[in-house]
Amino acid sequence: MTEDNNTLKPLTLSNETLKPISYDAQNNAKPDFVPLANASTNQIKNKESNFIFFFGVGESGKSVILSSILYYLSSQAGVLRPKLGTPNTKEAQVLLADFFENIRQGILPNRTTRDQVTRLDLIFEPNNKSKKVPPINLTFLETSGENHKDISRGGTYHSSIEAYLNANIPLTFIIVTSYDNAHLEDTLINEFLDELERKGKNLKSINVILVVSKWDKSGRTDVSNEDELENFINERLPRTNTRINSYELNKTYFTIGSIENNGNGERITLLNLAPAEVLSNWLYESIVGYSLDYEGTFWERLKFSF
Repeated sequence: MTEDNNTLKPLTLSNETLKPISYDAQNNAKPDFVPLANASTNQIKNKESNFIFFFGVGESGKSVILSSILYYLSSQAGVLRPKLGTPNTKEAQVLLADFFENIRQGILPNRTTRDQVTRLDLIFEPNNKSKKVPPINLTFLETSGENHKDISRGGTYHSSIEAYLNANIPLTFIIVTSYDNAHLEDTLINEFLDELERKGKNLKSINVILVVSKWDKSGRTDVSNEDELENFINERLPRTNTRINSYELNKTYFTIGSIENNGNGERITLLNLAPAEVLSNWLYESIVGYSLDYEGTFWERLKFSF
């Protein structure tokens, strides 16, 4: 984990004006979140990667955050492609295509299937040419929000999830709670953090970030200052806030943009990639140690100037 653990907040994309998304009202949502892998045993293949685990109850916004991160990485920050030689290479290609096609049409991802782990093995190649900003392997893990409730009051995860949490692999955790339901999830988030510590995860040495999703429901698409987010988390998630501050973990907020319900479900009408940029930069820097916009060494800057 990097030493800079200050509160994160979205940045403004330079030279980028995001326009409202047009979409065909007759275009039905595809089943774009089918399970890709079921790790039902204690053996996990293809461990040579950086694993990103999403925690959050149903409809907290995990799938939306994942799809927006993938879209930002591939449309603004570099090249994102399926990793060859993995069991789900073909499925990953299909899922990525659905994600990218749907997000530009304003279609939100479907819910994840219970008792299974959606696994995406990818390679990300940054646009940044500095040798300090190399390509990396990223494996995103997404599970049903209903499964996360299983650990409440001393319960246990399904074996497909336990396999990843028990494995000796580098794990980054993105904990998602929504603006409208955060006050209901303070205990469950703490139970999840307890579960990580029981499994030998030292919260002071692993990458963890708390994300308050659906921030647009506050009436704003950003925060006026850092205190606004701090006060919200302290009021709605007092135990979680104390724990995060004690371990000097990160926190931020997220919105996909403007969403409206036209009677056939919710759709995105204005896409906002600024929060996805913040999360993507945090994710890369927490793994590599250098920011995606790192300017390069002195000699690299001299070379780039020519």
